Amino acid sequence: MAKEIPDLKAEVRTGTGKGAARQARREGHVPGIVYGGGADPLPINVDYYALLKRLKAGRFLSTLFNLKVEGHQDVRVICRNVQRDVVKDLPTHLDLMRLKQSSRINLFIHVTFENQDKAPGFRKGGTLVIVRPEVELEVTAGDIPDHITVDLTGREIGDVIHIGDIDLPKGAVPTIKRNFVIANIAAPSGLRSAEAGEGEGESETAEE
Repeated sequence: MAKEIPDLKAEVRTGTGKGAARQARREGHVPGIVYGGGADPLPINVDYYALLKRLKAGRFLSTLFNLKVEGHQDVRVICRNVQRDVVKDLPTHLDLMRLKQSSRINLFIHVTFENQDKAPGFRKGGTLVIVRPEVELEVTAGDIPDHITVDLTGREIGDVIHIGDIDLPKGAVPTIKRNFVIANIAAPSGLRSAEAGEGEGESETAEE
C-alpha cells in the first residue's frame, strides 16, 4: 500500500530577485523555487504559517510532498534546502526539487508490529521495547510503502529484532548499512529484579 503523500500548497511568485522575495515576506509568504524534472524553474510563494507548522512537525527535508500550484499540474517534490534567518532561525526561502516516478529518495517509514499473540515471550510477561518506530529507507518515488511490518511470531524474551530480520518492500533499501536494532522483547520487571538480586548474591559470595 502506497503511503499517502501530503499536499503542499503554493502560488506562483510574480517577479524574481531580492525585491520580489522581500515583498513576498512582507505579505506573509516564504519565497521558494521549484526546479528539476525536465521543466523550467518555477518561483513560488508558500504561506509562512503553513510552512512553519510543517517544519515544526519534523522530517521536512525527508518528506515527499504533492505540490499544488494553481494553473499547474500537481507534482511530487522534496525539499532540498530551507534558508533561515541567522538571528531568528525562521524560514526565509526554500528550494523544492521535482521528482519523477522512478526517482530514488530517502524517507522515514513507519514500523508496525503484528502477531504479538503468537509470541511465547509475551505470554511469559515480556514487553516489546521499540527502539526505532520509524526507519529511514531509500525508496522509489512512485512506490512508497505506507509502513514496514515486523512479524513477532515465535519471539521469546530476550530476542532482539534487527533490520535484517524484516522483509522490506521491493526496491526499499535501508540508508544505514549496518544491521541495526528495531526492537527487543524485555523480561518483566519482577524477573529482571530477581536476576539482578541473584547476581548481587553471587558477587557477595565470591568476595567472601
